[in-house]
Amino acid sequence: MTHGMRTDTYPPYLEGGGRDWRDTATRYALLPLRIFLGVTFIYAGLDKLTDGAFLKDSGAGSIGDTMRAVRDSSVIPALVDMALKSPVGFGYAMAFGELAVGIGTLLGVLTRLAALGGALISLSLWLTVSWASDPYYYGNDLAYLMAWLPLVLAGAPVLSLDAAWRSRRRQRSGARAL
Repeated sequence: MTHGMRTDTYPPYLEGGGRDWRDTATRYALLPLRIFLGVTFIYAGLDKLTDGAFLKDSGAGSIGDTMRAVRDSSVIPALVDMALKSPVGFGYAMAFGELAVGIGTLLGVLTRLAALGGALISLSLWLTVSWASDPYYYGNDLAYLMAWLPLVLAGAPVLSLDAAWRSRRRQRSGARAL
């Protein structure tokens, strides 16, 4: 081991070694964000799947009409054109993608990957649907994109299946070392 250089991958407060309320608060800091984003994306996916108008090529509230309405104001119209080749298929992909991201985030399963998916969904919506929002802070997709980034970077270090699997692997490797 090199002196003066940390080689562990997680700070002690993420490993259950916290001694005071600040360590505990730091350890659980991402949990409210994880719950909010997980529940919100599950709700968004279910809302799309159960909305009788959304998953249609055209008509009030349809994915097709929404995409045609934002095409010319989006920063990358080619993204919208690609989705317009099959708006209903794109609507289903978006709904199931949001469900997968939400479930993964809420349960803490492959959290970084789920968060990356959420960030990409939010980025695509920001570049297309909410790009024309003026001022920019009226569009919520940019805020969602920024909210996903801490989870992309940190994952779900506590109260997650990822953390349970990591702990189990650590216990197994410790038992083998004995």
